[in-house]
Amino acid sequence: MTKRKDGTGASRRGFLKGAGLAGAAAMAAPLKAVAAQQTAPARGTPPLPNRAAETAPPGPEVLTQGKSGGDFMMDVIKSLGFEYMASNPASSFRGLHESLINYGGNVNPEFLTCSHEEISVAMGHGYFKIEGKPLLVMAHGTVGLHHATMALYNSWCDRVPVYLIIGNIFDSQMRRPGIEWNHTAQDAAAIVRDFTKWDDYPASLQHFAESSVRAYKIAMTPPTLPVVIVADGAMQEDDMPAGENPVIPKLPQISVPQGESGAVSETARLLVNAEAPVLVADRYARSPSGIGAKMLTELAELLQCPVIDTSGRLNIATRHPLQQSGRARGLVRGADVVLGLEMIDYWNTLNTYRDQLHRSSERITKAGARTLSIGSGDLYIKSNYQDFQRFQEVDVAMAADAEATMPSLIEAVKKLITPAHKANYEARGKRHAANHLADYEKAKSDATYGWDASPVSTARLSMEVYNAVRGEDWSLASPMAPYSYWPQRLWAMEKPYHFIGDGGGMGIGYCASASLGAALANRKHGRFTVSIQPDGDLLMTIGALWTAAHHKIPLLYVMHNNRGYHQEVMHVQRIANRRMRGLDRAHIGTTLRDPFVDYAKVAEGMGVHGIGPITDPKDLGPALARAVPIVKSGQPVLIDVVTQGR
Repeated sequence: MTKRKDGTGASRRGFLKGAGLAGAAAMAAPLKAVAAQQTAPARGTPPLPNRAAETAPPGPEVLTQGKSGGDFMMDVIKSLGFEYMASNPASSFRGLHESLINYGGNVNPEFLTCSHEEISVAMGHGYFKIEGKPLLVMAHGTVGLHHATMALYNSWCDRVPVYLIIGNIFDSQMRRPGIEWNHTAQDAAAIVRDFTKWDDYPASLQHFAESSVRAYKIAMTPPTLPVVIVADGAMQEDDMPAGENPVIPKLPQISVPQGESGAVSETARLLVNAEAPVLVADRYARSPSGIGAKMLTELAELLQCPVIDTSGRLNIATRHPLQQSGRARGLVRGADVVLGLEMIDYWNTLNTYRDQLHRSSERITKAGARTLSIGSGDLYIKSNYQDFQRFQEVDVAMAADAEATMPSLIEAVKKLITPAHKANYEARGKRHAANHLADYEKAKSDATYGWDASPVSTARLSMEVYNAVRGEDWSLASPMAPYSYWPQRLWAMEKPYHFIGDGGGMGIGYCASASLGAALANRKHGRFTVSIQPDGDLLMTIGALWTAAHHKIPLLYVMHNNRGYHQEVMHVQRIANRRMRGLDRAHIGTTLRDPFVDYAKVAEGMGVHGIGPITDPKDLGPALARAVPIVKSGQPVLIDVVTQGR
């Protein structure tokens, strides 16, 4: 055997003037009792000498019999640059777990303990959208992967590359009787193959090295999507075979696919000569540096044309005069050229849909309007899950990464613009700037309705939060749809991390954990992360609170506690209306009452600072003022706010 060392709330009047709108733990056993438990002799064995009075020995040294397969696998993992590994611990990857914490020193990656695999994967989802690189996730054989599926599907729909390693024991002779058989599969990744980009089950250490690097390259090549590597238990736990000397391949610099030059030129020509061009951006601005949004803004300014941001990412600053998302339908109706960038649901942009007794749809673009698209979705598509939405015919379809194609499109546009074009563009830009200002003033006015109402309105909730964090280097890590997009309408979102986009598949349970992943990424940059957290979502993955407390991830959860699944309330109401049965029973099965959940108490039980519940809007500002310094000190806080539906 060899030895190795290894403030206060804003008033309604102040709001209209612009205020707030600038650009249960277990008790520890006594120490003596613990010591007695640790030194009690086993039956039939001589008692150990009492060394209580002696000086405590130094920390234990790591002992090993050579290098195990898991150690080499950890070398491979480290070569890919993971900072963190999120997981609920399990026996099927115990070899890798031990290698990570002892051989690997629990550094790069560091083990993040999660209470559910859905939390682990969703943390990776949010982490990527801030950091621009994957967070490693490990999961247990069949059952762990089953738990992870919802969050994997969300990341698939959102074009986010989660890197997942699952344990499995293929050789039946190596499986312990009983539970290990239940947790093993012949084709372990089969259940997620329809919504992952690639998977493999390596048969040797060299195979593991090559497939691990390949998986990273595939995941990070647009469209960026989840990948799965199955790590066999025997390969993890056994010593490296004598004479075997596997090598780790070099990870190549990834070249992103760009649009074909002819299609770029034609797109530029159509945009330059259009009288009413419109740019629509969904999951376009993928780079954490913000370069994508800067380039889109440059293109819009060259053409002085409006940008519709569907909130898939922060594609243009919310206060930019060409940001015209509130006028989407009218602008598309009047457009003669529409360019969609990384659109997931382009059909919904160009058509209306009526969810009535007889469902119907209508194309809203005018006759002769030209439609164009640039997106990487056509480079990789699967059949079973229908996240690709309804087919939309377009005149020019570039199967390419829109962000990577943007520089060549900008240059092509610059070459075609004449002084006459510029004169026309200037007048067009002034009209859009005036409309943007009018929309902003209307949004401020609309937000005051029910300002002092209880439960708290979503507008006041949003603006009190903004008033509390706007002086910080803040990052909003939650989707905006559950509270009527008030931040997009009224907050000054300028930096790429100011908003990380929606949740992809819209699966409930995303927000709490993805916000935690984003806060983890923001922590090293000193940013203040806030999440306006829906109540039903938190109940799905409430263990995220414990992970936040345990790993001291600073994050402010502000509960949007409307005490129900409000979207489902509306759906039941709609069907009841169709059938003329009244709305008085629509709360059954859709609301969270009898009893109400006290989220502040739940948070305290998880080790998170809890405040609330708050029902009087006048109490919200002071509560936020208490919470902000705690978060800045490095701790998570949850404020429970009882709110209106939307």
